[in-house]
Amino acid sequence: MAHGRAVASTGNPIVTETVIETLAAGGNAADAAIAGALVQAAVEPHLTSHAGMVSFLYWDAKSQKSYQLNSLGTLPHDLAPFRPINGVGGWAREGAPGPQAAIPGFMPGLGAMHERFGTMEWSALCEPAILWAEEGHPVSSFEYGVNVFAAPFSTYFEEGRAVFMPNGYLPPVGSVVRNPKLAKTLTALAAEGPGYFTTGQWARDFVKAGNDLGWAVRMDHMTANSPRWQEPMAFSHRGHEIVSLAPPERQAVFCSLVLGVLEHAGIADMEPFGADYLFFMSHALRLAEQACGFLHDPEYFGAAAGPIMDPSYHRSLAAMIAASRPKVDLTNHVRLTTGAAGFAASGWNSAKSKAPVGSCEISIVDRDGNWLQMMNTVQSGGIPGMAVGGVAMMGSHEQTSMNAHFSNWRTPGARMRNILGNTFVMRNGRPWLALGTPGNVYATVAQMLVNILDFGMTPDAASDAPRMLPLEDNYALTVESRISPQAVLGVTALGLHLTPMPAWDWNQGSFQMCWRDGDTLTAGADFRRTGKAAGLP
Repeated sequence: MAHGRAVASTGNPIVTETVIETLAAGGNAADAAIAGALVQAAVEPHLTSHAGMVSFLYWDAKSQKSYQLNSLGTLPHDLAPFRPINGVGGWAREGAPGPQAAIPGFMPGLGAMHERFGTMEWSALCEPAILWAEEGHPVSSFEYGVNVFAAPFSTYFEEGRAVFMPNGYLPPVGSVVRNPKLAKTLTALAAEGPGYFTTGQWARDFVKAGNDLGWAVRMDHMTANSPRWQEPMAFSHRGHEIVSLAPPERQAVFCSLVLGVLEHAGIADMEPFGADYLFFMSHALRLAEQACGFLHDPEYFGAAAGPIMDPSYHRSLAAMIAASRPKVDLTNHVRLTTGAAGFAASGWNSAKSKAPVGSCEISIVDRDGNWLQMMNTVQSGGIPGMAVGGVAMMGSHEQTSMNAHFSNWRTPGARMRNILGNTFVMRNGRPWLALGTPGNVYATVAQMLVNILDFGMTPDAASDAPRMLPLEDNYALTVESRISPQAVLGVTALGLHLTPMPAWDWNQGSFQMCWRDGDTLTAGADFRRTGKAAGLP
């Protein structure tokens, strides 16, 4: 943890250093986040990309108001899905696994942030990223592990290999990786502004790369769906006001349903991480995931958020879960159907997904009282496996299935539903807590809020607590393997069979948080990944 007049937490020490230096130079939270995100995509290409996306929740101290920016990658409404590579390399089209090509939202999003809230010169905010691209960054063990998993995707094309295998192999831990092509691209970005990626030479090179692969993308697609400013969504829970991302982003709706169901179930009176907690939380997460399948862009569909957030609906779901609670001990059933009581012997494969994923969260409070929670990610833009001007890309994970985390409809201007977690908790009309995370965002943010608001944990203790995924259709519950033996036996008697994740699994989120305790500002970084918190004296 770190304290100061201004505080910040990011997923990488280099990025946190950049944020604090920008704040010290007189920049505000938006300036610092822009500089940090530009650096992050230079030093963490395994998790984010200058051709990815940006989601942004901002509390402006001057107007005393929260703002939301949706700048995910977008899908041309007049083009079929295009997947240049499939899950193991090779060519694929409609219906194949793996991410598809999309129009990047990262740079348009940073440009929109800078235009509305930035105070420093754009070129100055680009300078740290140029430096890190030129001089290189040291490879961490975390980065190396992610690169090994993603290599079949990220190194399929020669351009991708130049970024991730500059010497013909994945750089080992501790080696320094430079990206001179990216440095050149960022130098042009500093001179020409964000438009370099939408109407400038990089955009033209991007379109040509797509056309060369058979994707009929055009220059007009690059600016057809601009970033969307909108009102974030607020809801109440146990006397707290929670402000989070409004539809088509699903986080506010998802958390409202989970917290509402659990309040009616009496979660605050349950033993934290005991059998009843595991039973009700896992069911509530599953029901919320299914309900959010009805949530789409409200500019083109009906307002499904209202019915999903209805307290009477939450009460009914809580009663349904309670009614499904077994009256008999089902331990023997679990033994007969899974081969063992308690944790299943098969364990947890943290690389279940066949496509590479990656995201980065930034949390900042500046000296003027502006609060910022932002995610940038590799998962929502660009041409899968390709690199343009040193900018590596993984494409969009958008799907057409009802409960897909990323889902969109092909109609002009529509934005996809997604699972990003930028969240404020308010006290006396202004934020006292800001949090967000990469890694199974949809399930982990709600659990953090329950830990803090229902169980009264401090944010750092809440972040350290074990996390789970929603209950699966076969009554399997995947959870970090730090619950008590009594809870294991209790939940097994309730008919659930447990599959363990590592005690602190990096796929289960890595929260970046800032909070206020009286007049003291604190920032914390979840240690499941490589995060770092710092403060400005």
